[in-house]
Amino acid sequence: MKLEHKVYKELLKVPKGKVTTYGELAKAVGLKNGQRAIGRMMNKNPFPVIVPCHRVILSSGKIGGYAWGEKIKTNMLSKEGVKIKKGKILDKDKIYRF
Repeated sequence: MKLEHKVYKELLKVPKGKVTTYGELAKAVGLKNGQRAIGRMMNKNPFPVIVPCHRVILSSGKIGGYAWGEKIKTNMLSKEGVKIKKGKILDKDKIYRF
């Protein structure tokens, strides 16, 4: 299985209303220090409606980038119940750990 498919499969485990970090997702597929690689994969995600790449954030709690812009990512997460202020996740309990 291609690495991207493994990553997308793991990301499908993150439920609506939760987020994970690029680092957590990298660890889940066995990529040591693979945060940037995960970021590139999320940016190229060919299935954004199915694979929820908007649920991947920075380890600092900031929402990070999104192919369609941070405002859209913020809106999508907010609609799922994730509270965000000044571009940062407010509730650390919303972070999904694999």
